[in-house]
Parts: sequence; C-alpha cells; structure tokens
Amino acid sequence: MIKYILGLSLFFSLNSFAAASDDNEINIAQVGDTLTLYIDQVGYGNKMGLDNFESSSAAMPITGSSLTFNIDQIGNENLLFGKVTADSSSYTLEWNGDNNVWDWMIGETGSADSSNYLVDITGDSNTMDLDQGSLFSAERLNFDLTVLGSSNVFDVDIETDDVIWNFDVTGSTNNINTLQKDGYYNEINFTLDGSGADVDINQISGTCPTGVSSCKGIITLDVDSENATIQINQKDSANDS
Repeated sequence: MIKYILGLSLFFSLNSFAAASDDNEINIAQVGDTLTLYIDQVGYGNKMGLDNFESSSAAMPITGSSLTFNIDQIGNENLLFGKVTADSSSYTLEWNGDNNVWDWMIGETGSADSSNYLVDITGDSNTMDLDQGSLFSAERLNFDLTVLGSSNVFDVDIETDDVIWNFDVTGSTNNINTLQKDGYYNEINFTLDGSGADVDINQISGTCPTGVSSCKGIITLDVDSENATIQINQKDSANDS
C-alpha cells in the first residue's frame, strides 16, 4: 500500500489513497510561515518530494520562513528531493540505510537566509546533492553533517555569505566534492577517518560587504586515512576551481 500526502498547505489539507505499488510516498506543496513538519518513513523505497526526478517534475515546492523540518528515512533506496525557499529555518535530517538519495535545492527561487542543518547519514552507497543559495540571497548557514558508512557520494555547493560547516566522515572509499563560493566568511572543519577517500574542496571568497574589512576562508582538516586523495583550491577569485 502506498500512502500519499498531497497538497500540504497553510491549512494542512491532506488526502490519502492507495495505488498499485509497494513504496511509500509523501508529496508536498506548501506555502506559509512557521511550519513544523515531522516525518518518519520506515521501510524500503520510500520517497518524499513531488512526482519524480524527471525534468518535467515540480519537486517539493516549499516556500515560507521560520520552518522546522525533522525528517527520518530509515531503510534502503529512499528518496528525498525538491526545492525549498525558506528564511530562518532549521532542518534535522536522518538517513539510516543503503542506496538512499538526498537531492535538495535551497534558495534557488528565493531568499534562504539563516539556515541551520543537523544531518546524520548511516549506511553505504548513499548520494547527497545539496545546493544552497545558488541564485538568490543566502546569508548565515550553520551545517553539521555526520556520516558513518562507505562508498557514499557527496556533491555540496554552497553560495552563502557566512558559513560554518562541520563535516565528520567515518568509512572507506567515500567521494566528496564541495564548493563554497561568494561568501565573505567560509569555514570548513573536516574530520575524515577511513581509507581510499576522494575529496575535492573549492573555497572561493566573494566580495566583502560594506563595513567588513576582509573576507576569510578557513579549512581545518583532521585526517586518519590511507590511500586518500585530497585536493583543496582556496583563493580570492571569481572562478570556481
């Protein structure tokens, strides 16, 4: 049985019905402020978003401010994807399983100031593709990510003025590619414990705002690994790499 939650709006109208599939889906379209959303999906092949990954899909259009998300997906081959536009919002996310996919775009269609992430990923062969502030204003991001597992792939692009990212990875053969761009204060604290990692970090300073005397990029690494490859590009430039 599939459970669908359709059209979550300011009035939280919900409709549930069954369809011929073994997966669970939660489909969301939301407009409004001060939403607190708790979701637990437990099982195999769960999905949260809207429609699917196809280019014609309007995936999870969520717009508001002071949003609080607490989302747990427990199991294998789960999907979380979509677009979120939100100021002063916090996201507590947990994945526990293998072959899960997180594909979020925060601030592509509007401001995404004062974001706070607390993310735990446990499992192997998971994929995370996160874009924060790619087109519109994004100020102040606090991002804590803890990963326990192997053969995971992370692609994280952050275009936010003021960023602190604490990133703790335990496991082997993880692939990490991250870009911090256009911020006047970018900080990464990266702890790696595991062999065979492939890590690319691009930290590109932006234009200093009025009243700020200097733009800073700080990267702190604590690495316990064999056969790892780490490449860091850190500079004051308009180029991405």
